[in-house]
Amino acid sequence: MLQHKLGRGHRDKLQQFITITGASEKTALQALKGSDWNLEGAFDFFYSQPQLKTFTDSRHLEELYNRYKDPYVDMILVDGITLLCNDIQVAVSECKLIASSDFGGLIIVDPQDIVMLVLSWHMKAGTMCEFSKKEFIEGLQSLGIDSLEKFHEKIPYMRSELKDEQKFREIYNFAFGWAKEKGQKSLALDTAIGMWQLLFAEKQWPLVDHWCQFLQARHNKAISRDTWSQLLEFAKIVGPNLSDYDAEGAWPYLIDEFVEYLNENGVIQNGLINDSSLKR
Repeated sequence: MLQHKLGRGHRDKLQQFITITGASEKTALQALKGSDWNLEGAFDFFYSQPQLKTFTDSRHLEELYNRYKDPYVDMILVDGITLLCNDIQVAVSECKLIASSDFGGLIIVDPQDIVMLVLSWHMKAGTMCEFSKKEFIEGLQSLGIDSLEKFHEKIPYMRSELKDEQKFREIYNFAFGWAKEKGQKSLALDTAIGMWQLLFAEKQWPLVDHWCQFLQARHNKAISRDTWSQLLEFAKIVGPNLSDYDAEGAWPYLIDEFVEYLNENGVIQNGLINDSSLKR
């Protein structure tokens, strides 16, 4: 044991790293020292080095898949995902069936825990509320998960990935294609609002509730991929008091209308956000 040679702060980080990754003490020390004892940097290093990842047992992965697989289709669908959420103690999201003459599918209308989005990103899942066997197995292999215990251990790491700017951008952009209905180019407004509230709760964008209220009052239409991607840029570049907003910039018309809406409704007063303008 090398831990007794370390200071308390380093011991705590070492133990946390081992708990989350399942790595050996030697591997944990290698990752932490290589990142100058920065936990997030150590996680990135560990998961970018295939030879360091925890070994996964293919038989255990098969058992996990079979636990959640639909009895009639060789996929994991809503019931299986609900069971998985219960097993790993993640808040279950509400799903509803969308049916029409043109398309049908399951969409989440009230996402409750962003971990399932991050997990789906790791699995490269094509559609919300379902995992193919390939997506499920390969996603868990990439995370070094082959048991419910390891699933529990990886949840803090998956949450921590949202703090990385590049990963957050990738997860944000992934969410559009993941959440939209099959065969559709745009994202249903209710679904988009739910996803924005989930994602921007992590980034703490102060205008997210105003944005959602604006869409329901003035737009009430599906959201294009361009609007989806540009909103992240807007939230990153333009401060909540709009002092950095350039009316001549190449923002989608919907974002320009949003700025007009904020000004018309007195949301920004004396450089501060007036939340009393939100409808109750």
